[in-house]
Amino acid sequence: MSKTFIRRWQTWLRNGAAALLCLGLAAPVAAERIKDLATIQGVRSNPLIGYGLVVGLDGTGDQVRQTPFTQQSLTNMLSQLGVTVPQGTNMQVRNVAAVMVTATLPAFAQPGQTVDVVVSAMGNAKSLRGGTLLMTPLKGANGQVYAIAQGNILVGGAGAEAGGSSVQVNQLNGGIISNGAVVERSVPTTFARDGIIRLELNHTDFGATQSVVAALNRRFGPGTAMSSDARVVQLRAPLEPAAQSAFLSQVENVDVRLPPARAKVVINARTGTVVMNRTVTIDEAAIAYGNLSVVISRGMDVDQPDTPFGGGQTVVTPTTDIEMRSDQGSLQHISTSANLSDVVRALNALGATPQDLLAILQNLKSAGALRADLEIV
Repeated sequence: MSKTFIRRWQTWLRNGAAALLCLGLAAPVAAERIKDLATIQGVRSNPLIGYGLVVGLDGTGDQVRQTPFTQQSLTNMLSQLGVTVPQGTNMQVRNVAAVMVTATLPAFAQPGQTVDVVVSAMGNAKSLRGGTLLMTPLKGANGQVYAIAQGNILVGGAGAEAGGSSVQVNQLNGGIISNGAVVERSVPTTFARDGIIRLELNHTDFGATQSVVAALNRRFGPGTAMSSDARVVQLRAPLEPAAQSAFLSQVENVDVRLPPARAKVVINARTGTVVMNRTVTIDEAAIAYGNLSVVISRGMDVDQPDTPFGGGQTVVTPTTDIEMRSDQGSLQHISTSANLSDVVRALNALGATPQDLLAILQNLKSAGALRADLEIV
């Protein structure tokens, strides 16, 4: 066997092993259910809102003089219950608070079902702890009443006050009532027209849309699904309503192998948080950075006369010292990265703080070395 053949055989083995190693280290393609990727067009919830009164507070309600709408609401409620309040009466109640009540009416909700409600103080009440929400109609955007809310409020905060000192944990001016609203009217939900059902993906992505279409056609046959754009997928479903529900239950559990996500870096400038996905890469670049700090210190100098009886006065004079410090910066080299671990390793090699990374990533993006979308929140 010739030496040339042996060298070629060894070279082939090294290249083959390297290729197998790369395949083994490659990140697996994630498979997700359509239920987690998309929603059905037409199947949606509706927000509800209402205005009501909370009673039974332990002296922590609205100050009526500063919140006249609370007194007006209380007078109107009492008149509906057959109690007449003389005109011009200035009620000084501290156990009542005006609140806004919000809830969400889920899709397919029927009369008699219950939903959770959130109660929030509208006036200057100190706390809603221990209060009871009186019957409050909840309306939709069209002004129609869809639910009635009432019940005891659960407040997650706690507070105490005595002798001019106070302590508070969490929020006291808001709470929830579990199953506190009863649905009075349903909202018609139509999700299929002439056997066509539309799926709306949670994110706009042509590749993800085509992956969903391919997975559905493999599961239910060619022609079952087709994409309208980068977000909507049309499905050919049975015409019978009962068959449509069974069909959608199978559609939601179909697994889809998604393509790699778009490279993106999210920066929170307030907290200094930097988050990036695994498709982010950095081209070869050189970075120089340094820290510049200015220290300002203030003090007081006392000047006294030289002789005790010389007629002089003791004078206090303020002094201010300003010092500028500059950390020595150096030019750092970053090589081209192929995956997220290389990016993290390159940025950590700089020894920069998270606040420094904000400026470094912005400058890399401006220089064209950062292969990702940069979003600052």
